[in-house]
Amino acid sequence: MADNKDLTRRDAIKAAGAATIAGVAASHIQGAPAILKARAATNAVNYGMVGTGSRGTYLLKHLKGIDTGRCVAICDLTDDALNKADQTIGGSPKRYKDYRELLADKNVETVFVTTPLFMHFPVTKDALEAGKHVFCEKSMVFKAEEVHALRALAAARPKQTLQVGLQRRYSAMYQAARQMIEKGMLGDVTYVQAQWHRNPGWKMKKGVPNERMANWRLFREYSGGLVAELASHQIDVADRMLGMTPESVMGLGSHDFLNDGRDILDNVQLIYKYPKGRRLVWTGIPTSSHWAGVGGQRTEMGEMICGTQGTIHITIGDDNNMPIGMWFREPNPPAKVEEAGKKKEAFKAGATMVAAAGSRPLPILLGKDLMTGQESFLEKEMKFARQWLYQKGIMVPLEERNPVDIELESFFNDIKTGGHPRADIEVGLQDSIAVILSNLALDENRTVSFKEIETMGKPGAAAAKTPVKKG
Repeated sequence: MADNKDLTRRDAIKAAGAATIAGVAASHIQGAPAILKARAATNAVNYGMVGTGSRGTYLLKHLKGIDTGRCVAICDLTDDALNKADQTIGGSPKRYKDYRELLADKNVETVFVTTPLFMHFPVTKDALEAGKHVFCEKSMVFKAEEVHALRALAAARPKQTLQVGLQRRYSAMYQAARQMIEKGMLGDVTYVQAQWHRNPGWKMKKGVPNERMANWRLFREYSGGLVAELASHQIDVADRMLGMTPESVMGLGSHDFLNDGRDILDNVQLIYKYPKGRRLVWTGIPTSSHWAGVGGQRTEMGEMICGTQGTIHITIGDDNNMPIGMWFREPNPPAKVEEAGKKKEAFKAGATMVAAAGSRPLPILLGKDLMTGQESFLEKEMKFARQWLYQKGIMVPLEERNPVDIELESFFNDIKTGGHPRADIEVGLQDSIAVILSNLALDENRTVSFKEIETMGKPGAAAAKTPVKKG
């Protein structure tokens, strides 16, 4: 019998076949864009971009290739940012310095909010009240009172599409991971470990106009720090994979390494308690970018989703590195100490160490690797070969499209059809709540219950304390 520690080519294909549900996920997520591409550009949604700094220009780069949307207006405080955006998107969109003037433009149907975090809610609020559809980057809101205000505002405008920029919700690889969990392939999922480590991360821009605003991510006045900008994505992943939201959060945060005038924490560790004993542990540091997942083939960020029958390693990547995922079967658990009809094992004193052999990584297969029965001989052999190479660790399965493109196309499609975004307002607000309460836990050095948000920011609630500066 073949040793399961050294699977043959056919063994690998059989084991990998258990993950073929991923193909359903891939076609489900990526089908809509195919329909969208078939539509005439004359039916495009007219949009304006408020905030054309680094993130806004990044989205414009992706939006340029999507013919179901048309950029008709851009807005930023600086000419430099407007010039870069104009060069990126082309088409000579109208230029504004005041976002309220852009909102008054009747040719603008939809607004992308890619401002610094502290302006997300004001711009989103004004855009909704102006009758626009809104795509708001995470975190959706900055303060507790904004959670309650935006929920009420959106509820009063059900015909306007409101989506948050959590692109992992639109990844075929992450959808496949969720379907594997739903099918029981990981057993009982109880723990998620996530990190976003950089070396060194954001650098202070010196000698630039309006220096604090140019470095807004580094100041608590404008930013939620590492939790808002990085952890928020992975908190959302944990919520989705565990199928629940946290009950409380505790953590340790300090300012240890990057002494350039910033006042956000640069060294953060957080533990989230979920119902039924589930946990998420998140870390963010500026001294190493190594990630141990997927055999160390990616750096900085990723998640390990651990269940009683297996574990998934997964990461989103970037424009040059598409999302990848691998899964590992859990080694057989040790025999029970006592079973019916068997003699109880004798007690042995002293420390005991048990080392179980690990399993080889198996691919999470997407559409291009699945057998449909329609393949030619050569196509079938190529798929067999790829699956075998995946199992041997020579190759890893890559998602074929950037989830950023998928989330943008889906946003326009939902506007046209009245569809419901995967990353809707409740997903966005739950993620923002986690950010707000996590920073509170770090500032006040205590465990914070998620129930506290129910009264925070409402009339009669205690005023928020000034953040504690960590040494």
